[in-house]
Amino acid sequence: MTPDLFAPLALGPLTLPHRIAMAPMTRARSTQPGNLPNEMMAAYYAQRAGAALIVSEATQISPQGQGYSFTPGIHTEEQVQGWRLVTRAVHRAGGRIVLQLWHVGRMSHPVFHGGGAPVAPSALAPDAQVWVVGEDGVGRMVDCPVPRALTVDEIQGIVGDFRRAAAHAMRAGFDGVEIHGANGYLVDQFLRTTSNHRDDAYGGSRANRIRFLLEVADAVAAEIGPERVGVRLAPFITARNMDCPDVIPTILSAAGELSRRGIAFLHLAEADWDDAPQVPDDFRAALREAFAGRIMVAGGYDAARAQALLDRGLIDLVAFGRPFIANPDLPDRLKDGLPLSAFDPSALFGGTERGYSDYPAAARA
Repeated sequence: MTPDLFAPLALGPLTLPHRIAMAPMTRARSTQPGNLPNEMMAAYYAQRAGAALIVSEATQISPQGQGYSFTPGIHTEEQVQGWRLVTRAVHRAGGRIVLQLWHVGRMSHPVFHGGGAPVAPSALAPDAQVWVVGEDGVGRMVDCPVPRALTVDEIQGIVGDFRRAAAHAMRAGFDGVEIHGANGYLVDQFLRTTSNHRDDAYGGSRANRIRFLLEVADAVAAEIGPERVGVRLAPFITARNMDCPDVIPTILSAAGELSRRGIAFLHLAEADWDDAPQVPDDFRAALREAFAGRIMVAGGYDAARAQALLDRGLIDLVAFGRPFIANPDLPDRLKDGLPLSAFDPSALFGGTERGYSDYPAAARA
């Protein structure tokens, strides 16, 4: 019998009540200065505790890892205490939450680095923009410059930053972590030939290009246990100069290595625009064969499409992003066939409770 979208699921030490997760979404509501999680964020996440699993917004593991204004961190004690407000609120509401660990690499701007260049595997610009709030308090999209290539010693330092961030996440009360290896950020930059032109142990062959991801996964798993670790990957997203011809076999190779390490889940970030390429069935089948843990997908799903992949045994759970913004009780709405509310796109990034934690649950008889 194939599992229903509303059937429970074991995920490492967690028992999920159904298969509808909340995807990570940058909302840029942290308190300044310090990129501190706050009570407003706690209220927002607690409202959505009905998700099978919440994957937090991307959270920088170090000052070097930041690429957007007002995104929270997990590298200071004040940030740990701020996140503790969030995890306590989610757990009191009966939810489960993991922290997404983030280093943006070249997807950044000198304003975050004292005027210095962002870092990357190689000195190649992403042809992309990041959101920066100016001295006038207004956020704008600005071009990413050419980054500086990391030294091997610096790479090892970043591996250590991931490990410390995982330890901080557990002190903050999270149920686990997700390593952000998708969407053109640092881990993804190492995976792809279009962004990684290194000729040392971290570039060239597939084994070398997945080395950084595996070192990060090993360090994080050694700190908190592989059963509490997930990895997000984006094999079919090609924006930001990431259209690598070798990315699919590279990611399948990485999936096999992560499976051997007992990593709890893989989370596929799939393109969600109207004319985006569909993920082919042969890739889904190959990933299922390569990886023994749970597989989560995100990217423009509805309940019917998610159930169809569950029926075929290709996924274990599905993460919804935008629908959770204006529908804090999304799983209940989907189960009961209730209409979904639309969100206010002007309030996505930065601001107050408006368009953030002021969306009501559906009225019920």
